[in-house]
Order: sequence, then structure tokens, then C-alpha cells
Amino acid sequence: MTTKGFIFDLDGVIVDTAKYHFLAWKDLASSLGIPFTEAQNEQLKGVSRVESLNKILTWGNVTMNPEQFSSLMNEKNKAYLTFIDQMTEDEILPGVVHLLDKLLEMGQKIALGSASKNAKLILEKVNLLGYFDCIVDGNHVSKAKPDPEVFLRGASGLGLEATQCVVFEDAVAGIKAANAAQMISIGIGKSEYLYEADLVLVGLDHLSDVLLTHVINASSKNSFKINIK
Repeated sequence: MTTKGFIFDLDGVIVDTAKYHFLAWKDLASSLGIPFTEAQNEQLKGVSRVESLNKILTWGNVTMNPEQFSSLMNEKNKAYLTFIDQMTEDEILPGVVHLLDKLLEMGQKIALGSASKNAKLILEKVNLLGYFDCIVDGNHVSKAKPDPEVFLRGASGLGLEATQCVVFEDAVAGIKAANAAQMISIGIGKSEYLYEADLVLVGLDHLSDVLLTHVINASSKNSFKINIK
């Protein structure tokens, strides 16, 4: 059986921390008098903290100096950490543990590719850290998704070529990054947002063992897309 690298985004794929990001950003935006909606929050998925704050300030037509900007980023992170400090294994999304166990059983390589700077802490909180051969997060990259840097570093960390890797993502920016890296892209969520993915699933619990075997045996991104039609 072919060996592939499976690279997982964190928020919205493994655990649903997106709701905590939303609450923390909403509180921050409200303190600045900036309306912040769930639709706007969708645009922040897979995006770095710096770029997320830049977007919010742009939406509110607010400017500030670097010191104020840095202070706001720290405030947001403190609020977010308060939420995730209470996380347990109960917050792992359906199908995640089964898939990780199956990948280990099949001798596949597993990496995390996330914009979060708290990725390792979250994985520790939900007792999943031991599954990952490589973790690339916001502490290791200089370019945010849709730049493919995080996934290319993940492939390198697994000792594989980019074309040997499969990405699970719930964000448009992440799907674009995976496609730019020429990796098989599997969107987790709604097809109306993730239509650029090679395959879209409602959740990882919808990835059957048969389909997983097909993913592993696909010789290329193009062959995968052709064979699942």
C-alpha cells in the first residue's frame, strides 16, 4: 500500500475551536465599536491572528499604532486561552479518532498544519498529541494560508513530496493552500464554501474506509479527482 502524508488543519477539522475564536474576536471587535458577524468570522478561518485583526480593523475603518495592535492581539489570545483551557476529549469532532487510528493501522504518516499558535496545547488538552509525526503551526511559518507554506513544511517534516500528501481543511484559504501545493484537498464542511476542494465531506465521520483506501492509492491529485466522479 502506498504511503501518504495526511495533514490536518485543527480548528473545525479535529476540534471545534472556531466557536471560541468567534467569541474572542467578537468581544474584541465590540470593544472597538466594530460590528462582527458569523459571516465575517468565516473569512478568518485558517487565517493568522495578525491578518485576522487587520481584517477586523479594516472592516471597522479603524487605525492604530503597532503597540496598540500588539496589545489587542494579546488580549484576544488571552480570551481564547481562557476558553480552550477548559477543553476535554469530549470536544473532539466525530470520526477523528477512528480516522487517526485507521491511518496508524495502515502505516500512514500524520501531520498537523494549522495557523493556530496554540495547536500543541489544544492537542494536549484533548489527548491527541501522540498521533502526530509532525506539527507545523503558527509558530513555525511566516506566510498565512492561502500561501501553501504550512502544508509544504508539513510534507517536508514527514519526509514526503507535496504530491504525496492529503489535506483536510474546513477553510477556503486552507483549500486554496492545499491546491497550490498540489496536494489532494478534502474539505470538511459545506460545499458552497469549499467547492474548490477535490472532495467535500460534512465531517470526518463521513470518510468511509473504502474511500480512505482510494485516497491512499491515488497516484496523483488528478487521478483522485477523476476516479471519484
